Amino acid sequence: MKIRPQEITDIIKKEIQGFKKRVDTAEIGVVVEVGDGIARIYGLDNAMAGELLLFPNDIYGMVLNLEEETVGACIFGDDKFIKEGDEVRLTKRIVSVGVGDALLGRVVNALGEPIDGKGAIKAESIENIEKIAPGVVKRQPVKEPLQTGIKAIDSMIPIGRGQRELIIGDRQIGKTTIAIDTILNQKGKDVVCIYVAIGQKNSSVASVIDKLAKAGAMGYTIVVNAGASDPAPLQYLAPYSGCTIGEYFRDNGRHALIVYDDLTKHAKSYRELSLLLRRPPGREAFPGDIFYCHSKLLERACKYSEEQGSGSLPALPIIETQAGDVTTYIPTNVISITDGQIYLETDLFHKGVRPAVNVGLSVSRVGGSAQIKAMKQVAGSLRLDLAQYREMESFAQFGTELDKATIQQLERGKRLVELLNQPAHKPMRIAEQILVLFAGVNGFTDNVELSSIKRFEEELLNFVRDENSDILDEIEHEKSISDELSLKISGVIEKFKGKFV
Repeated sequence: MKIRPQEITDIIKKEIQGFKKRVDTAEIGVVVEVGDGIARIYGLDNAMAGELLLFPNDIYGMVLNLEEETVGACIFGDDKFIKEGDEVRLTKRIVSVGVGDALLGRVVNALGEPIDGKGAIKAESIENIEKIAPGVVKRQPVKEPLQTGIKAIDSMIPIGRGQRELIIGDRQIGKTTIAIDTILNQKGKDVVCIYVAIGQKNSSVASVIDKLAKAGAMGYTIVVNAGASDPAPLQYLAPYSGCTIGEYFRDNGRHALIVYDDLTKHAKSYRELSLLLRRPPGREAFPGDIFYCHSKLLERACKYSEEQGSGSLPALPIIETQAGDVTTYIPTNVISITDGQIYLETDLFHKGVRPAVNVGLSVSRVGGSAQIKAMKQVAGSLRLDLAQYREMESFAQFGTELDKATIQQLERGKRLVELLNQPAHKPMRIAEQILVLFAGVNGFTDNVELSSIKRFEEELLNFVRDENSDILDEIEHEKSISDELSLKISGVIEKFKGKFV
């Protein structure tokens, strides 16, 4: 039998034409490189940016880079279980998280999975973690107060529902304490709080959860934790997940508050991902779109218009500075995105001022319209008085002889600083804050010994609660101080001073 080369060629051509690829590169890709929580995948022609990927061993990832031949993805888990040549599948859905009331009182990771050992969470719905922020037409101006329970903030740097107020300062000087006190102060006010911990030690997060639980605040709080030991992709994802969880309540006409602790570590996790994905670094080695990462997150905080249900989601991002320098890349980025900042100063902290708020550098650009009238009446001159006191204090250090008016101003300033001091995790009713500041601003504490100011404040509040509680109720109900009420408050304070030893 004679073999004809032409016949063999025809058979091979037919086989090639009828051959179907076993791997569909549109839906299934192959890992070509893996390491440091990043995978480069060949294929996946139909991949979407932000799409959830399924790796072997039930490990998930997310598409970040869409390149000509490959896809760059981050891995939500341990990359040692993934090797070169593994198949990766598209899931046809953008990375999302479960939302709803079922999350209240729970601790979850960046993917919304419970990590508190209390069992599974039955979410009411699944929402994408990345969303477009509501447009201007859907919003209304900040005009409702979100009280922190902290005298120095509610009087001089007021925050409103829908506002983004940055808490900035060096490490270990009370930034998280302000955020936790604000959460504690929402008790009984029908506000859901979301605390997002990014890159924190698990012991620190456990301490925060313990404080919230002891104060009875976990019932209306959700904790999203991407700890220091978690991979960078989860730390990058955590604030977006927390924001989506908070938006569920806002979109249903309810009020929520979200704390991002802290966005400095979020920026570092994004830098790590970006540099591994070979995105070009810019100023201070951060990729150029780090501003966009923070702006697309913080722009989602807002108060909806009445047509949209009037729900609100204010944000308290935290930024850590180095040696008090607010002019570096990430702090200036976030300052320009937010509606003001609470600046904590290390020197004030070491002098015993709690919270260590620098009144000169702190500002609330839109919160003034949300502050109640009674607080405006009492604290209107407080910021100026304290600023003048700080100037006088530095001048008086030279030992120059001072006139009587200057000495009086210094003495009052010292007492106002002492009155604004407040222990951690003891937020105050707004009416009690107004009463205490009324006494300080109107000179009722001028002849009280500086060492007795804290005792004066405590005993005054106890006296009013026991014998004149109607005054506190009237301040909260009227929200302003009439001439009649002013005389009434002055009379009560005079009466108390007669008994104060």
